[in-house]
Amino acid sequence: MAEWKWVYTFGDGKAEGQAGMKNLLGGKGANLAEMSNLGLPVPPGFTITTEVCTYYYDHGRSYPQELKGQVENALNFVGRLTGRTFGDAQNPLLVSVRSGARASMPGMMDTVLNLGLNDVTVEALAKGAGD
Repeated sequence: MAEWKWVYTFGDGKAEGQAGMKNLLGGKGANLAEMSNLGLPVPPGFTITTEVCTYYYDHGRSYPQELKGQVENALNFVGRLTGRTFGDAQNPLLVSVRSGARASMPGMMDTVLNLGLNDVTVEALAKGAGD
């Protein structure tokens, strides 16, 4: 049986998704995929499908078994495009987490910026910035 796809990447002028996949990728995810497919300068990233939320509530508040590996692969994809590695003490990759839904839901969730920033990675960023 084929593995279920929970994570869709975008960046470098291409994406696994497209604008018509709003129900699966949410509004932000579908539009980021479409902008990337059009060649607009969208920073690389990935979208966790709206189906993960459905799965979570349908399966006793647990995540799909394949999700962790797919997120790790997506982080590696973003890292290859940026030349950075999540959690790396020399050249860290920082990510932002934004919520998205099939329909607009104002106030749904705050954006989390600079995920991956800690006492070790901040030193690498300071050194890289010369500050």
